[in-house]
Amino acid sequence: MTAAPTHLKLQPEFYLLVFLVSIGFFMQGLDTTIINTALPAMATSLQEDPLKMHGVVISYVLAVAACIPLSGWFSDRFGVRNTFFAAIVIFTTASIGCALSNSFNTLIIFRVLQGIGGAFLLPVGRLAMLRIIPREQFLSAMSTMSLAGLLGPLAGPILGGWLVEYASWHWIFLINVPIGLLGMLVTFKAMPNVTEASVKSFDLSGFVLLAIAMIGMALGIENIASTEVSKSLSIGLLISGFIAALIYAYHAHTHQNALFRSRLFKNKIYSIGVLGNFFARFGSNAVPFLLPLMLQVAFNMEPFMTGVMLTPIVIGSLVSKPIIRPILQRTGYRSILIVNTLLIGLCIASFALHTADTPTWLRTLHFFVFGVINSLQFVAMNTFTLKDLPQQDASSGNSFLSMIMMLSMSIGIAVAGTLLNTFTNYFNQAHITQAFHYTLICLGLMNIVTMIIFLQIPKDFKD
Repeated sequence: MTAAPTHLKLQPEFYLLVFLVSIGFFMQGLDTTIINTALPAMATSLQEDPLKMHGVVISYVLAVAACIPLSGWFSDRFGVRNTFFAAIVIFTTASIGCALSNSFNTLIIFRVLQGIGGAFLLPVGRLAMLRIIPREQFLSAMSTMSLAGLLGPLAGPILGGWLVEYASWHWIFLINVPIGLLGMLVTFKAMPNVTEASVKSFDLSGFVLLAIAMIGMALGIENIASTEVSKSLSIGLLISGFIAALIYAYHAHTHQNALFRSRLFKNKIYSIGVLGNFFARFGSNAVPFLLPLMLQVAFNMEPFMTGVMLTPIVIGSLVSKPIIRPILQRTGYRSILIVNTLLIGLCIASFALHTADTPTWLRTLHFFVFGVINSLQFVAMNTFTLKDLPQQDASSGNSFLSMIMMLSMSIGIAVAGTLLNTFTNYFNQAHITQAFHYTLICLGLMNIVTMIIFLQIPKDFKD
């Protein structure tokens, strides 16, 4: 296999573009971390069970996953700048709608609309970097973007806890408004409106099949243990999702204008990376949803203190950024992905050792370690997956990866919610801590099994 070009430092001419993409990442990261801390308070305000509030998170993530296939075609047809600008407008407007919601169903509707805007933010921004920034500077650009974007998750837990405890949960959405306005102003200066010379007609039938597949699988898993939805309906949703996915696999192989042609998966590195991203994110993406609930519902911690306790995870992510590139260059993708996947699984399972009496210093250290290895995993997986894609497949390959990442998050949270409700029903509310512990152990074991995927990376693969 031909060695990839040496990784070079990002040049100053691309700083503003990376900053703009980071704004989109910032908005998504801030929204995610703030809402996780605020879920119990939102449940009380909307008269819902806090253990069933995962629908607020899944509705957003699933809307993102379902609409991501549109991002590549819209970017090619209307240009990356115009598409990115529209995404910021939709996301910001929907955030206002979420803040004004006075019922659970209304909030879900605006979360879906917010997800539609969010579906374009990060994939279109990453696509702009792929097309504009030279490949040898791409790893540096990704690391820089992730570093700047993590400022959102860093502020999110504390800011969310503070707003919930001293103001109102509605403000966790209004915080997106000034950030969105800044993004709108910067877009036309930082991002050229790169388009494709010729764009094929949109694959509407393929888009519908993908949407049915993702919605069916995610909602089927989410409701399988619910007492409010029949088992037959949940199983029917799961079966419909799998059937739609199989039909789309055939469609991708035979349809000339398929959103994601089957040729993408002839690239072995890309295929391994996509599978790894899908399964390795189940546990990692469920942890930010589970830990705030465990701290508040099981351990009776106040929202602000919960936000403070979650901050070490993001600090760990920030600390890891400068060392990711040297580690990858020294060890290679294969070694780091195999070992790190195992470590993350063990770390998630070991969260089950936490109780209300766990010393603060130990809990802080544990969360920090998780942040470090989780950040290393995400950057390594994303860069590994995209690094060998030919230029003509960059748009569809990037969009498919983004879709898989968000679908994995929605399914991971759905699995976590299902496991939590199942164990809660088994142990009853008096032993809610045990329900959280068993859920975390199951998620950790899932992550460890994922290591098998990264064992398929060729031993002679070079960075």
